[in-house]
Amino acid sequence: MGNVITGRARRKRRIRKKISGTTEMPRLTVFRSLKHISAQLIDDSTGKTLCSASTYEKGFEAKGKGGNRTAAKLVGGAIAERAKSKGVEKVVFDRNGCIYHGRVKELADAARQKGLKF
Repeated sequence: MGNVITGRARRKRRIRKKISGTTEMPRLTVFRSLKHISAQLIDDSTGKTLCSASTYEKGFEAKGKGGNRTAAKLVGGAIAERAKSKGVEKVVFDRNGCIYHGRVKELADAARQKGLKF
């Protein structure tokens, strides 16, 4: 049958050709599964993850389900606070092939409200 590439994988590859994170402006990437959402700040020039936040962490179970928009807001706020503590103000947003809608949009809006610029 050969290699079958899904639409999301195709979008992801097209996006990643255009954007990459630097030390001054790291890449904020979002991973969304059915039950959880996570975000990472990645410096692509060195290949290092600067910080991350996700619903997999301890403490998110008490705040509700990890696969809803409320949890995405919490993760967006957490990643913004951790980024500011590392001295990062501006980021490049990588939606990872997902549509900019729902949980992905809530995470991005929460990060912007906490002071990240992208």
